[in-house]
Amino acid sequence: MLAPKKVKHRKWHRGDKIKGKATRMTKVSFGDYGLKGLQAGWITARQIESARRAIVGHIQRGGKVFIRIFPDKPITAKGNEMPMGKGKGAVDHYVAVVKPGTVLFEMSGVDEETARRSMQLAGYKLPVKTKFVSKDLI
Repeated sequence: MLAPKKVKHRKWHRGDKIKGKATRMTKVSFGDYGLKGLQAGWITARQIESARRAIVGHIQRGGKVFIRIFPDKPITAKGNEMPMGKGKGAVDHYVAVVKPGTVLFEMSGVDEETARRSMQLAGYKLPVKTKFVSKDLI
């Protein structure tokens, strides 16, 4: 699964409120088709890997898949029945912070119907609403 090799700060503030729309990563850049997130949310490394495997399993060695998001935000967790206090918990997993309009996955080298179905399968694995998009041929 995806996780950063090295981080400047081991534990971060949570920052639960995700405000605004995405201004970066809003267009399909690397492939021909993409999966765009329509809601704000946290996507875990496990969910990204699950969606990637759904895409790769459907296209069956045809085409190329690009993952545009990376889980770099550490989420901490404390053990069950832990009393109040005793400090912040250890890093449990990593998430990618996603704003509405962010392109999550891209794909090239397959026909549109196959791409649409594989992106739909990937969307089922993610905790945000998604939409299939294609590259603006200008």
